[in-house]
Amino acid sequence: MGTYLFLIVPILLISMFVQWKFRNKFSKYTEMHLSSGFSGKEVAEKMLHDNGIYDVRVMSTDGQLSDHYNPEDKTVNLSTDVYHGRSVAAAAVAAHECGHAVQQSKSYHWLQLRTNMVPVVSISSTLLQWVLIVGVLLIGFTGNPVVLSIGVAGLALLTLFSVIALPVEFDASRRALIWLKNNNGVMHTVEENKQAKDALWWAAMTYVVAALGSLANLIYYASMLFGRNKY
Repeated sequence: MGTYLFLIVPILLISMFVQWKFRNKFSKYTEMHLSSGFSGKEVAEKMLHDNGIYDVRVMSTDGQLSDHYNPEDKTVNLSTDVYHGRSVAAAAVAAHECGHAVQQSKSYHWLQLRTNMVPVVSISSTLLQWVLIVGVLLIGFTGNPVVLSIGVAGLALLTLFSVIALPVEFDASRRALIWLKNNNGVMHTVEENKQAKDALWWAAMTYVVAALGSLANLIYYASMLFGRNKY
C-alpha cells in the first residue's frame, strides 16, 4: 500500500492541477472573441473542406467539454458552447476534433489502432472494477491468482489504450495548429494562435496524466499479483 500511495498521490495531485489549469485556460479563452467572427461549426467545416474532406458531418452534442470525433460514423461532435461559440477556445477545439478527421483521411495508423481497440476496451472497462475486487479477495483468502491475473491483463490493455491515445491527441492538435496558423481567414493575429496553442497543450496534458494514472494502477495490481506470496 505504501508503494501505491507513493505512486498515486503525486499523480493525483498533478492530475488535479492539470484539470484545473485546463478548465481555467478554456474558460479564459472562451472569453476571447475570435477576430474573424467564425463559429466553432464554421471553423470545423472550413478545416474539413480545406483538407478535401466532404463526407464528415459537424454536429452539436450535449454536455460541456464533450467534444469528440467519431470515426465510425464520421462525425465531428462539438459541445453546444463550441458549436455556436465564436471564441479562440471554440476555434481551437473545433480544429482539434477535425484533426482526427484528417488523421482518418490520411490513414494515420495510431488512430486506426485506437479505433480498433475501442470495442474491447469498452467491455473491459465496464467489468474490470468487479474483476479486480473479486481477484484481490480470492488471492487474499485462497491464494488463487487466476481472476486477479485476468484483471491485471485488463488493466494492461487499458493502459496500452491510454498510451496509444497520446500520439493521436498530440498529432490532432499539431494538425489543427498548423492549419490555424496558415489560415489567416480564421485567426487574424499571432496572439490568437498562441492562445489556441496554449489551450490545446493543456488539453493534451489531461491525456498524459490519465495515462500515468492508468500505469500506476497497473503497477500496483501487478505487484500484488506477482508478490502474492507476501500477502
